[in-house]
Amino acid sequence: MKKVKIFLSLLLLVIFISSFSERKTTNFNSGKIDFYYCTVSNESENNEVLTKIPFTGNSFNGFRDAIGFKESQGRYHIVNSLGYLGKYQFGRTTLERFKIYNTQKFLNNPELQEDAFLALCSLNKWILRKDIKRSIGKKINGVEITESGILAAAHLAGAGNVKKYLRSFGQNTFKDAYGSSLQHYLKEFSGYDTSFIEANKKPTV
Repeated sequence: MKKVKIFLSLLLLVIFISSFSERKTTNFNSGKIDFYYCTVSNESENNEVLTKIPFTGNSFNGFRDAIGFKESQGRYHIVNSLGYLGKYQFGRTTLERFKIYNTQKFLNNPELQEDAFLALCSLNKWILRKDIKRSIGKKINGVEITESGILAAAHLAGAGNVKKYLRSFGQNTFKDAYGSSLQHYLKEFSGYDTSFIEANKKPTV
């Protein structure tokens, strides 16, 4: 009887320990919204938590889908804890630049969000046009620089921070409040065909 009790105690201990090891890791995604299941890449900077982004092609539509999934898992009605809005997690200041002031209307209008995303890409491409020309094909901190990577990084960090990063050859880096790095976006979103996006100093929505 004593042996049975010892065996049952050991069995319960093994079950208890294994229940912890089987837990899935949860964290905020780079899009700065909600908790969800994710995986950790050993290649990430400072063990940054990365999402598995579905690949829908390397065209502009694929690029748009990938950014939208990274930012919000493709959800148009999301507002995160810092007040960033919609599928692409726009800040209010950026929206005001495109004369969008009614945030509730913005959240309820997927077409308007898609138009705003394209407008922001056009603006960033114009701001970074010289840096794109100079930097494409180079490797910075082991990451090959592409136009789509630059535009994605600008969406995360702003065109000004991308300029600083490229012109300092990776010395001036950037992370957002949730730990998503500019360098990771350069890598994660490289290789998409963003030639569809026209550089425009004053895009409208």
